[in-house]
Amino acid sequence: MRIGVATGDTESHVAVTVGTIERTDLESDLTRIADLASERDAAVIVVGMPLSMKGHVGPQAETTLVFVDALAQHTKLPIDTIDERLTSVEAERRIRQRAVPGRGKRARLAKGSIDAGAAVLILQAWLDHH
Repeated sequence: MRIGVATGDTESHVAVTVGTIERTDLESDLTRIADLASERDAAVIVVGMPLSMKGHVGPQAETTLVFVDALAQHTKLPIDTIDERLTSVEAERRIRQRAVPGRGKRARLAKGSIDAGAAVLILQAWLDHH
């Protein structure tokens, strides 16, 4: 399991990928996110909220809310959530569009590339909204 990470700024309104965090344990994951935010002088941490297709808070979104609460204990930065429905699907579609011709539709994607791409889409949506 991985956490996709992106960065951007409110002046340029452009999100770019940082990469992924390989999940280990909750404490380490939270510390790494807080450290990355600090290293980049972030003003806010944006977390994708995996709502159901009908826009409801389901089991995965409940788990994410618990994660957000735990993250709030590791940083003084505000944490904002944004709907992330279909961002992984869109990220994979965009990556495959840029794929090298001849590798086939089922070509293996780089480990974490979809997660990182989805993080960019999530942050870009947040930047566009703000």
